[in-house]
Amino acid sequence: MKNFFTVLFASILGVLIAGIILFFLSAALITGIASVGNNPTFVLEPKSVLEIDLTGAINDRTEENPFTFLLNETKTSGLNDVVAAINKAKDNNKIEGIYLKAGMLQTGFASARQIREALLSFKESGKFIVAYGDRYTQTSYYVASVANSIFLNPEGLFLFQGLSMNIQFERGFYEKLGVEWQVFKVGTFKSAVEPYTRDKMSDANKEQRASILNDIWETLLAEISESRNIPARTLNRYADECMTFADPKTVLDYQFIDGLKYMDEAEAYIKKQLSAPYDDDLKIARVNNMKSTHLSIEKLSKDKIAVLFAEGTIIDDDKEQIFNSGTITAKKYLAEIEKLKKNNEIKAVVFRVNSRGGSAFASEQIHHAVKALNEVKPVVVSMGDYAASGGYYISAPASAIVAEPTTVTGSIGIYGLIPSGAPLSGKIGTTYDHVGTNKYADFARETVSIPLLGAGLVLSRPFNANESAIMQAYIERGYDTFLSRCAEGRKKTKTEIDSIGQGRIWSGKQALNNGLVDKLGGIEQAVGIAAELADVKQYSVVEYPSRKDFFSQIMEEAVKTVETRILNIFIGKEALQRKQMLDIRQTFDVRQAVAPVVVN
Repeated sequence: MKNFFTVLFASILGVLIAGIILFFLSAALITGIASVGNNPTFVLEPKSVLEIDLTGAINDRTEENPFTFLLNETKTSGLNDVVAAINKAKDNNKIEGIYLKAGMLQTGFASARQIREALLSFKESGKFIVAYGDRYTQTSYYVASVANSIFLNPEGLFLFQGLSMNIQFERGFYEKLGVEWQVFKVGTFKSAVEPYTRDKMSDANKEQRASILNDIWETLLAEISESRNIPARTLNRYADECMTFADPKTVLDYQFIDGLKYMDEAEAYIKKQLSAPYDDDLKIARVNNMKSTHLSIEKLSKDKIAVLFAEGTIIDDDKEQIFNSGTITAKKYLAEIEKLKKNNEIKAVVFRVNSRGGSAFASEQIHHAVKALNEVKPVVVSMGDYAASGGYYISAPASAIVAEPTTVTGSIGIYGLIPSGAPLSGKIGTTYDHVGTNKYADFARETVSIPLLGAGLVLSRPFNANESAIMQAYIERGYDTFLSRCAEGRKKTKTEIDSIGQGRIWSGKQALNNGLVDKLGGIEQAVGIAAELADVKQYSVVEYPSRKDFFSQIMEEAVKTVETRILNIFIGKEALQRKQMLDIRQTFDVRQAVAPVVVN
């Protein structure tokens, strides 16, 4: 027995030492790679252009994941950095124009519109904007349409064919797998459950999606029409021709663009606008370079307006996740909001919400915290591409709500989606029996455990009639709470909120008309309203949550890795998997407030 413990503790110590050594070696390697990849300090030269890359994903904030290159992931740009770079370029006399490099832009139309509005403001300075693309998506063209000159590669693609919402229905897959979904919901239009329970859209779902698509498309056409001087009706007719596979010469004939050029020719054109010698290299400043430059007029004040970014799925706890990006964690945001409440230099808060929702319980906790903060200092919500369902729940208590016309919001509704694996049990030959002290002792407690693979999150049997009634009442109580929170925040009755609720999604423009939002605009407009409400004239803008440095992120990852290895030694791989499944079940909320999918 003594030898056993000696070997055991030696193994644990070995794992710890190996983990620590591996961590420091990895940190040194990664830091070395990062330092080698960094450019020298950027110096902005006269006759420069700001280059904005309209490809890839654009989140509200730039993601600073130190393992991006190891995971072969594309680094995402931050809307905050892109807009800030444009604003700085407008006032900087060394930058004479903007070069938009269009491509497969992956962002919502609300984010795209905020970039577009910043570009329109830039043009007011009298400086030029030139756009070039090997291919334009509808989103990247929507942004680029503000340019003074737009060029397409002579063999390029120009996607312009209208908007759609496409859903993959998976009921048949789960039936073959042996999983049945039990649905409990409130809201005629609450459609997030449909992919699991239907093989096509319900009439109500088609109605709401068609309404919001037409409204957003109308906004896009109107704004492109104004920039390109092409009637909106004509643009819509061109979309019906499916410009995506049209000859680029037709795109030019229809005046979407100003010329067909290769990239070197487009850049030569930019040099002419700069009056720069043909043989000189184009002097380019990129968005990341602009972080080190400052606005010509800095607002110097101890008074601050905080922008609290909340982007992703709303969850209770993220302890099982390696990185917290892509989630709005209740525990984390409660702590952040408490900091903002106690910080006397923060005079107002802009709550930037970009979320389709998530856990109803977590949404309620964040709602409560935002309401408490708003009682101490003004809170103004700025809605991103989405602020729907749980995203609207956490926005409701603000003093004012600002949305883009193309924001997807509303979706005030609740559902529960619970899988039963009874058919699966029949397929794999497992049976279940139980004893209990009370009538509902085993209600929603027993999950299917596949031999050799461990426990899952699928119940071993469906609910009976009484159990279903209990669950439906639980969901309805959640919806009633949701209505109450929205009614209180928007100063309406629950009946009024229910009439525009029922899980229905709205565009930002529609939401302005029905009273779910107060004003159309982006973060800058929200900051202006917050300053007015706080009665501050001079202020600086600060961003929350504060970012962790590179070293801290690596340290957290190393600690989690070593912890997993030690638990694996102590309790074994199968038991560790069961523990992780239990942790997920304990933080999973049956009541979900989630809006349906993307517009493209």
